[in-house]
Amino acid sequence: MFWDKKTETLKPTELKELQLKRLKKTLNQAQNVGFYQNLLAGAGIKQASIKTLDDIQKIPFTKKQDLRNGYPFGFFAVPMKEIVRIHTTSGTTGKPTVVGYTRNDLDTWSGLIARNMTMVGITKDDVFQNMVNYGMFTGGLGFHYGAEKIGMTVIPSATGNTKRQIEMIQDFGVTTIHCTPSYAMHLSEVAEEMGAGLDTLKTGLFGAEPWSESTRKTLEEKLGVTAYDSYGLSELFGPGVAFECPERDGLHIWHDSYLVEIIDPRTGEPVADGERGELVVTPLVKEAMPLLRYRTGDVTMLMEDGCLCRRGKKIARITGRSDDMLVIRGINVFPSQIEHVLLGIPEVGNQFMVFIDRINHLDEMTVDVEINREHFSGELSDLARLQKKVVKQLRDALELRTTVKLVEPGSLPRFEGKAKRVIDRREGL
Repeated sequence: MFWDKKTETLKPTELKELQLKRLKKTLNQAQNVGFYQNLLAGAGIKQASIKTLDDIQKIPFTKKQDLRNGYPFGFFAVPMKEIVRIHTTSGTTGKPTVVGYTRNDLDTWSGLIARNMTMVGITKDDVFQNMVNYGMFTGGLGFHYGAEKIGMTVIPSATGNTKRQIEMIQDFGVTTIHCTPSYAMHLSEVAEEMGAGLDTLKTGLFGAEPWSESTRKTLEEKLGVTAYDSYGLSELFGPGVAFECPERDGLHIWHDSYLVEIIDPRTGEPVADGERGELVVTPLVKEAMPLLRYRTGDVTMLMEDGCLCRRGKKIARITGRSDDMLVIRGINVFPSQIEHVLLGIPEVGNQFMVFIDRINHLDEMTVDVEINREHFSGELSDLARLQKKVVKQLRDALELRTTVKLVEPGSLPRFEGKAKRVIDRREGL
């Protein structure tokens, strides 16, 4: 499945008919998943129960914890022989959320990416440098295959080695880049230090972490690009769920592929257009891993006004989370993941604090953790070994570099109510 230009500007009645048709198909596909068999049966939901789009509110929500409980393949709706790729997202207790794809899923996903990129004027004549992780993170391969579908020249440079990244932009005549906004800021500073011109650049695609209009302005001035915001979740394929059009005033959700609700995160009740709440999404075109009313945890709103490009209602840029998830350099981190790692190391205690700073435009995480005197000798050499041990185990679990500080027992704050273990000192995202 590539993409049908006609579905981008369907009339409201035509779009609702298409959404309802695809919702019923998704509901039928979900019946192949044990979790949904039990969920729907418990709610008394059958395919005949869904007569209009509003009837989706009869279906209970799916939460991230449900996906974790289904590790590894409990949410797959097709046999393993039809799964051609697996990606994962971070998990709170060492186990990731697993996402599977059929061949049709990969084609659909790359088509959505291609739709986003062509919407902002990118063509097969562009040279695209993809400066994100190519591992289990969906951003790398997602954009790679979408760009190739357009016919662009793709440079899979991945992350790191910033000076080499700059040389490739210059040597290969790169016109379009994709990375996190924080890495783009770092890239611009290194280019400035090198005295390197990036004259071929025209377009910057940035996502995987929140960023502000002031960051957009800075990136455009320093890199000479037009900057666009990208939104996606691995559970919903990956990037490509929503994207800015040339108006750059909100992100277009592809309503032919995703059914969107905005709810009050406390009550689960829908909020009106123009009111902020938690984004709930039902993907309508997934085969391997259909989801029903998935609570993303991301806070946004459905914008009331239409767009000059006539591609339907938009969501506002993501402003935060309804849970305690952190986004560090594009990687999702939960404090409970950190706690799980530390509890497995007897030489440290169960008291810790996490500090998030932005240094040279890159997010840095520092974990202060108390030493457990009962399991530790106090020798300086042992302290150094313990610090390296904690750093390694956190890196293995989070796939993220952290700074670890070992502190005296009893020196970190205690909390009578809910513990506030994270201090986010970043300003002006």
